Amino acid sequence: MAGGARVSLTGALRRTLIGEVRALFNDRARGERPVERAADPFIPQGSVAWRVHSDVTTMMVGGIAALLLQMLHPSARAGVWDHSNFRRDMIGRLRRTARFIAVTTFGAKADAEAAIARVRRIHEGVAGARPDGTAYHAADARLLAWVHVAGALPFLDAWIRFGEPGMSRVDQDRYFADVAPVALALGADPVPTTRAEAEELIASFRQDLTADARSRDIARAVLRARPRSLAAAPVQSLMMQAAIDLLPDRARRMHGLHATRLVRPAVSTATLGVARTLRWAFQGPRGE
Repeated sequence: MAGGARVSLTGALRRTLIGEVRALFNDRARGERPVERAADPFIPQGSVAWRVHSDVTTMMVGGIAALLLQMLHPSARAGVWDHSNFRRDMIGRLRRTARFIAVTTFGAKADAEAAIARVRRIHEGVAGARPDGTAYHAADARLLAWVHVAGALPFLDAWIRFGEPGMSRVDQDRYFADVAPVALALGADPVPTTRAEAEELIASFRQDLTADARSRDIARAVLRARPRSLAAAPVQSLMMQAAIDLLPDRARRMHGLHATRLVRPAVSTATLGVARTLRWAFQGPRGE
């Protein structure tokens, strides 16, 4: 193949991959565009959180695992069940979560603060009773702490598994310190600032977690979400299985899911391949 044709083909592949990812994370019908990296972000440039949250593949895997883990708390589950259209729009829910993370990580400080204020207003109206009669309120500080830590830990672990296996414990601690201001601004308490604190907080919720017909229904909605296209279906299926493998053993058992122990190396290798391909696409041309 001639050099010019090869460059043209490579460029077209990059544009296609970038277009698919941007369409997944941005609702074009609502005029959404990718979040630009601001000069005055809520989380400082060059932080560990910027490194972790910049990777498309690990954020997808971590985000799916995070939602599955979060839904094992009966109050978080009730809030989603009673006040969400997740059955009709699970991709939309994941997209909104991803956009909130992008805005509060990379967006201008004013935009991040506005997004946080908007979420706080939504939380104020999310209240009710669980099936056992226990009252819940999405603005409850400890419930927000669960949602935060059960989200942050899978994001970090996905990055370690598929992005930076040798990540130092110091940088892992810095990640929790980086994202803590967002959780505090949302009203969470307590908020971990190290990995050890995060793991201790997760453990403190152990007796609160349950699984039931609702958790199984939500898990099915997450894992069987309709792909954007037939071409995206194999990659989406791979991301789902990688997320299941990322879950703690107990959480996976509670959901009635199974790790791919025999083929986990193949799932990991394929996920690494997707991650590297997308990183290549977003890095842009280098001497092509």
